[in-house]
Amino acid sequence: MRARTLRQADDNTPQPAQQLTSLQDEAVDDCKGITPEPDHAFRKTMMSKSLFLIFDEPSDRYPRKDEHGVGTHHRCDDIRYWIPRQPTLFGFTFLLTASVSLSAFAADHEGAKPYHRHSQANAHLSRHVAPPPVAKGIPLKDETIQVSASRFRSHGSEAMVTRRVMDQFVSGTSPLKILSATTPGVTFASDDAFGLDTAANTLYIRGFNQSQIAGTLDGIPMGDQGFLQYNGLGVDQAAIQDNIVAMSVSQGGGAVDIPSAQNLGGAIQFHTSDPDDRMGGRVSQMFGSNNAVRTFVRLDSGKLNSSGTKFFVSMARTDNDKWKGYGSQLEQQVNAKLEQPVGNAGKITAVFDWSSFRQFNYLNMSMNMFQTFGTSLDYLYPNYEVAYNAAQGIYPPAYQALGNASDEANATYLDGAQTQENALMGLIGDFHLTSHLSSKTILYSQLSNGDYEATQPFPSPNGAPFAQVDGKPTMRRVGFTQSLTYETGRNTAKTGIWYENNSFSFPNYLYEQPLLGEGPPRNPFGPFNNAFAKELDDQFNSNTFQYYLQDTYEIRRDLHVGAGFRSVIQTTYGGAKQNDPDLTGETALPDGSLTASNAFLPHFSINYRINPHSELYLDVAENMRAYTYNPWFLGNGGAWSVGNQQQFLENKNKIRPERTWNYVIGYRYGSQIIDITADIYHVDYYNRLLNTETGSPLQPISTFVNAGREEVNGGDASVTIRPFSGWEILNSVSYADAEYRSGINYEGTYVSLKGKSQVAYPRIIYKSNASYTYRKFRVNFNATYTGRRPLSYVNDVYVPSYWLVGLSSSYDFGHIGFAQHVQVSFGITNLFNSAYISGLGISGFPVSGDYPTLFVGAPRQYFGTLSAQF
Repeated sequence: MRARTLRQADDNTPQPAQQLTSLQDEAVDDCKGITPEPDHAFRKTMMSKSLFLIFDEPSDRYPRKDEHGVGTHHRCDDIRYWIPRQPTLFGFTFLLTASVSLSAFAADHEGAKPYHRHSQANAHLSRHVAPPPVAKGIPLKDETIQVSASRFRSHGSEAMVTRRVMDQFVSGTSPLKILSATTPGVTFASDDAFGLDTAANTLYIRGFNQSQIAGTLDGIPMGDQGFLQYNGLGVDQAAIQDNIVAMSVSQGGGAVDIPSAQNLGGAIQFHTSDPDDRMGGRVSQMFGSNNAVRTFVRLDSGKLNSSGTKFFVSMARTDNDKWKGYGSQLEQQVNAKLEQPVGNAGKITAVFDWSSFRQFNYLNMSMNMFQTFGTSLDYLYPNYEVAYNAAQGIYPPAYQALGNASDEANATYLDGAQTQENALMGLIGDFHLTSHLSSKTILYSQLSNGDYEATQPFPSPNGAPFAQVDGKPTMRRVGFTQSLTYETGRNTAKTGIWYENNSFSFPNYLYEQPLLGEGPPRNPFGPFNNAFAKELDDQFNSNTFQYYLQDTYEIRRDLHVGAGFRSVIQTTYGGAKQNDPDLTGETALPDGSLTASNAFLPHFSINYRINPHSELYLDVAENMRAYTYNPWFLGNGGAWSVGNQQQFLENKNKIRPERTWNYVIGYRYGSQIIDITADIYHVDYYNRLLNTETGSPLQPISTFVNAGREEVNGGDASVTIRPFSGWEILNSVSYADAEYRSGINYEGTYVSLKGKSQVAYPRIIYKSNASYTYRKFRVNFNATYTGRRPLSYVNDVYVPSYWLVGLSSSYDFGHIGFAQHVQVSFGITNLFNSAYISGLGISGFPVSGDYPTLFVGAPRQYFGTLSAQF
């Protein structure tokens, strides 16, 4: 029996039922490309929006057979919508309760064992309702992705953002920017409207930055998410945003089964869509300010044979001019996924992600530069004469208003650019070995290389006062994860391992710039030929191993307790394998090995479902972060970025890996009219490691010190109301008091940091989102207030607070010819054209005073997109 939609209802259907048409369409859209959930989870999720789904039998537990006896059924193929003629809150509540009760009654009388799911990916289930009995050998998904028509569904300390929410933003917007706009406690900033500039991006979750947060893509570990990834890949460079179907953020300690050596608090998991069962495709074309053009194309094969083989291939190309200065930023990506079912035992999935980024960078600024010139200051390229004279200390009169030689020099750099090429490959095996035991295996590898270019004050052999410097990073990492899940009675036990080997190198070459009047400057994108010197060559190799064990016990249907631990060890060998003392100024650069290990990092959680609408949760975890290894000259680069080998050896005997204890306790209420979430958290930092910076941002003088302890106390509160049909309004406020509890030795002097606020993180964040949907029309308004942020460790310089507002709308024309869901959307970023500091910290942070480590946010920009499916 096929799905009966609202349009097929009687013409006499009352108006309230007709108002649910748009919700029904969103639910169908959310189904596309999503692996089905267990029956009770899917049914309960959709019921929560007053939309009742009844699935034709057989369900995905009893796959429909084709003429060859092979299962071909997908839950989303067989959805019927049943709308009462006079829907009321009482009626919906009664039917929801009856549905849950009948499901439990049927399970009890059919002898079915309770079906337990405690993975982070579907932890939003408020109670476990037994589905139909599981046939032996039917595969169970290790991870399921929530299908929801609401903004996000949450459980415990985890929140989830769905595809429908992502579609409310400008096409191609970074998932991290969307996560920040919709999730309490998360803040993201960048210097471009899309949030794709890796040099400027700054992400924080409750005080933890992107280098201290775990990240996975379809279960593949993504490593450090900061600038110049040395052991991983940013999500923007791996997955095309249109292919991401859901993302979840854990704001507690993060689950023990997430593979990460960086996680101090929190984890972000990204899930991409599966290939569609039917042949088809999707296209979108965007145009916008600053000659922005973005094209996305995806083709799905549909099921190719009786075994269910299917795949998709997609590409995206984003090109736009910088909103100030010279140059453009071009990103090209390809994503492909192949899925092969293995009978009823499971499936094998192969993924391939390729990306190429080519970007002229924006100039990083100090507060003095921002206050003097506003938002307009940028690199001088291609004005070679001004940059040439400035390199000799001859600054234009306008720049002398900065009042100090350091800022004058920093404001007159010629250029900065970067190119990156990445390839990420994965092979995922998902199998149900017995009726109680399931297995998931992931094999992955990544190859990355690039060029990081800047013109720096190294004299060229021909007499030019500067030279083009190009770093050529190369990374090769391989690894695997293996997890086992055993479900029996009231217990769900999980165990697994993760191993990764990573090789990273960063040689730095110098190229001659021409004398003034003897030709144009060298192209920032090369070709890079005939280097006259090699400054250094940093090379690293690291081995990481993780083991975890956890168990979730269902004390009662409404009370679940989880306990587990993980063991982590990472050993890194490396440093400078080549050094030119005439260029570095040091006879020996840092070189040696460091090991970070902890055999027992516990995690404990409790979830108590008070009633169908309310829950209490508690999450406690200990975490450890392995040592960062970045090139020697990179500010904020970690243990190997200190001045010389002597400092590295002294630190080796003093420093210890950073550790944290995370405590979260919260309450959540959810109904058709209102959702309320409130929690408080506390973090104890131990061995807080800080990089301090002085000098030029391109040639910083770094120290790496143990600042002892830090404490973070905070809370998040959010309220979402749906006062009328189609309306949804969210308001959230986040407060965090992050303070250092000790001090540091800096240049031979002890500097007390006790009571000083953590750099770069605001104390207050406020967010508001309002959306309205009427039939095929949708409009969304979002606003975020970010409080002031300390720039220096002693808090004598602050980055001012700011508001950032966005507006978007869309209309779905439905079918036009062979095309389906022909949609036009329009978006405005930074609606009120705020002038503000966005990302900060690329060059680290000073102990005191100002420092050029800031980026200016993009002004108001406009974007329009036409999209369709076929």
